[in-house]
Amino acid sequence: MGADAKELFTVPSCDSCGKPAVVEQAYSGRILCGKHLAKSVRKKISKELRAQLPLNKDRHTTVLVAVSGGKDSAVLLDAIVDLIGKRRDVTVVAGTVDEGIEGYRPPSIDCAASLCERLGVEHHVVTYPELSFVEIDEVVQRLPQIIKKDNDAPRMACSYCGVFRRQGINYLAEKVGADVIALGHNLDDMAQTVLMNMANADIERTLRLAPHTATPVDGLSPRIVPLRWVPEQEVHLYALHRELPMHHEECPNARGALRWRHREMVALMEADVPGTRHGLVRMADQIKGLRDQIVKLGGNESRPAPPTPCPRCGSPSSGSQCKACDMRDLLGVDDD
Repeated sequence: MGADAKELFTVPSCDSCGKPAVVEQAYSGRILCGKHLAKSVRKKISKELRAQLPLNKDRHTTVLVAVSGGKDSAVLLDAIVDLIGKRRDVTVVAGTVDEGIEGYRPPSIDCAASLCERLGVEHHVVTYPELSFVEIDEVVQRLPQIIKKDNDAPRMACSYCGVFRRQGINYLAEKVGADVIALGHNLDDMAQTVLMNMANADIERTLRLAPHTATPVDGLSPRIVPLRWVPEQEVHLYALHRELPMHHEECPNARGALRWRHREMVALMEADVPGTRHGLVRMADQIKGLRDQIVKLGGNESRPAPPTPCPRCGSPSSGSQCKACDMRDLLGVDDD
């Protein structure tokens, strides 16, 4: 091999120990091997978990970890069990929503079940039919007729799936008596959401971003997002380092969705200006902080009234009925 080829394939060294590195953090300037990357990721998760989940030894806390079988929820569950799973005042339970996507969801559920068995965590699964929702494969088939009938109806399966999945997670939380729901949103996910809210001038959604243990909504278990400062690439590398069972495939319905386009935009901006993702999430935090300052000073909090039970299904709703029931109507689903 010539000198030029050797130079081309040179692997950078970890700046902590000198071993071959697995990642170069452009946003921080750090170069880390697998061991020190794992240490860095665990430290970030631990810090966020302490901030977002205040525990009281005199009060038992049940944490429902939403697991899909993918890398993010695998790392989330593994870290939570590692960090607080042995506490006597904490019970960690895992929950999976089966959306009914053939060839995608079954193998991912197998990965989630395998991880739960490895960690000794109780695992619950709920399907869309159990919740009186249409499985997503069928939603995809019905979409052309739905749009033909109502031109204002959502055009992507993800719109229906996101609403139904949230209902499924709420159902599981109520089933296991969860005090808190842990979601595996990483830094990229959070930055994409903030950018989407900015594009829609949707301050209300920004104010509702998790974590909200400090601002819980009546009738709903508060969400925490311990991975929110960990980039997606580092979550993946951490999962590989820990040899966690995980499903690698993307949802077949994801491409073309609005979030997918924002995912590409955030990736491009981060490549051009490292730290962009962190900036977007910090901006959302600052907006929430300004709201909190106004409330402390005695100002009126510009938030809608607490949700009321949906008259059809009982789920919390800010309208005449919940969004899930609106979508059930579009899909022509009758009440049992």
